[in-house]
Amino acid sequence: MYLPALARDLYKSQKAVEALELILRETAASEQNAVKEELRQARSELTQLKNILEGRKEHSRASFYKPGPRF
Repeated sequence: MYLPALARDLYKSQKAVEALELILRETAASEQNAVKEELRQARSELTQLKNILEGRKEHSRASFYKPGPRF
């Protein structure tokens, strides 16, 4: 992925998380579940973008149990 585009997406994601946190503080307790779900998804996206930017690779559980090269 192109680095400036990744940086823009990371910035947008950070702003979205901040906005949702502010909305969560201001909403009534009965309406917070929907906002919490959106916030969870936004944080997950932010984490994924940070990992991509840092060059981390996401591992599945199956990849831990695959046998390595034989030679």
